[in-house]
Amino acid sequence: MGAKWKLYVVKDDKVERKSRFCPRCGEGVFMAEHKDRYACGNCGYTIWKK
Repeated sequence: MGAKWKLYVVKDDKVERKSRFCPRCGEGVFMAEHKDRYACGNCGYTIWKK
């Protein structure tokens, strides 16, 4: 994976993540955000947006 600094933002002296973690793979594995879903590139887990 390339630039990990793009996945975090600093707010009020705290670091927050922009993307969600995969519930199957655990913390450290981010899910990609698409127009209609979130998808894990590691295990293929998908969460559909409503």
